[in-house]
Amino acid sequence: MPLAIMRGMGITRRSALGMMAGVAITRGAQTEQAAKVRLETAPGPFHASRASLAAYQVPDWFRDAKFGIWAHWGPQSAIEDGDWYARNMYMQGTPQNRYHVEHYGPPSRIGYKDLIPKWHASDFDPDYLVGLYKKAGAKYFVSMGVHHDNFDLWNSKYHGWNAVQMGPGKDVVGLFRNAAQKQGLKFGVTEHLWITYKWFSTSHGHDTTGPFARVPYDGADPRFASLYTDCKIVYKELPWNEDGIPESWKQQWYRRVKDLVDTYQPDLLYTDGALPFEDYGLSIVANLYNLSAKRNGGVPSAVYNSKKPEDCAGGTCVLDVERGVVNGIWPTAWQTDTSVGDWHYRRNDTYKTPKQVIDLLVDIVSRNGNLLLNFPLPNSGALDSTEMSILSEITQWMNVNDEAIYGTRPWKIFGEGPSTLPTTAAADAKFNEKNRKDLTAQDVRFTTKGPVLYAFVMGVPDREVVIPALGRQAPHALPKIDNIELLGSGKVTWTREANDLRVQLPPQKPSKYALAFKIV
Repeated sequence: MPLAIMRGMGITRRSALGMMAGVAITRGAQTEQAAKVRLETAPGPFHASRASLAAYQVPDWFRDAKFGIWAHWGPQSAIEDGDWYARNMYMQGTPQNRYHVEHYGPPSRIGYKDLIPKWHASDFDPDYLVGLYKKAGAKYFVSMGVHHDNFDLWNSKYHGWNAVQMGPGKDVVGLFRNAAQKQGLKFGVTEHLWITYKWFSTSHGHDTTGPFARVPYDGADPRFASLYTDCKIVYKELPWNEDGIPESWKQQWYRRVKDLVDTYQPDLLYTDGALPFEDYGLSIVANLYNLSAKRNGGVPSAVYNSKKPEDCAGGTCVLDVERGVVNGIWPTAWQTDTSVGDWHYRRNDTYKTPKQVIDLLVDIVSRNGNLLLNFPLPNSGALDSTEMSILSEITQWMNVNDEAIYGTRPWKIFGEGPSTLPTTAAADAKFNEKNRKDLTAQDVRFTTKGPVLYAFVMGVPDREVVIPALGRQAPHALPKIDNIELLGSGKVTWTREANDLRVQLPPQKPSKYALAFKIV
């Protein structure tokens, strides 16, 4: 597209040049005959093969951390109408399409590219945000690197559509990384790019009814292929697999994700799906681990997250379960990623309560997992008042109970009570959080640290706590109990009978949420 036309659309010269660079890059890799990129892996203990990566071991920092916070934030946040806006705005009749038509016009005239300048980040203060997250107990912070919308949140070498060239004009990843390092937190990035080729294909369609029926959306314009891809099929139902994704897209994915890893050398890299594109993906993971080993005396301490259990079954990576909890104690460290609300910010959204977040955290930790919790940022980049309140409640609870969270390991059983379910495969766990009910005082979760057993009672009874699993004749009975403390309160009176342990509670409870007992 000529520079003059871009500037006529309200796009700055800097942004226009970035877009033109992106077009040139994409055009250079459009054909299947394009020369294959050279896969380069930093020297170190791993090679780009599953056999080599099978020797990977999850670092202790991740096993000890238990709690991380994520900022799922980008140009789609500018509209404040929820997740997947850039895809759904091109799907006639969906709520986000109707919102778009009402507020901006039909996507045949006003497309996603025209919304990117609206992401202004006017109140974005990464040092303040990450400082709040550290106070709330997060041991690692994760920035989105690139979402399905094909927009890089760093000064990308290979893609002109990025947050330095457009939108806020800021290196979001770099600023978050600096803030995390100042706070002494591990830093991670996420990539959702591999499926973009299909995900963004709706931008190539058109309305089927109404005054703009059969008028192509702007994604069909080859001048914008660098943003919308050159996909020729409109995937209205999204098959979450690699079928139909061309080699040229795999190469672009590799270049950009390697640039992200090489530039910021994160402690954690998360892929929204399985480890993609085999040789390309294996090279990315080996490179991540080898760069980490170089910084850590030859021992890799980075984490790669895949959502495919088979990827992580024999080393290689750490399993991530989206919005779900595995039923049972997983044999290796794993992670749940979820959000207090929608993934991208939605005005007037209904958020998880502090109790729901704390119940999730304790439940996940008892099963050998970590919780990565997203706080969606609005256009401004500042948390809203409800999110601040939730964060404050988490902070207060962690100040009392964090010793029963950090550095712990699972006990013989993760818990007991009406909420416990038969063990199922991790593959069945994704998105199962929607079926959860608030845990009660009849639900107990356990963690251990050295000789200490911690028992979380997930509700707050008035006078007495009853824990059947700690009775003298229980299947997993402790040989003896010498002392019990209620964290945040002190020693408590207790009696141990054949079938249960009974603990008397003080009149003043240290928390409104799960109570943690230290048992030695």
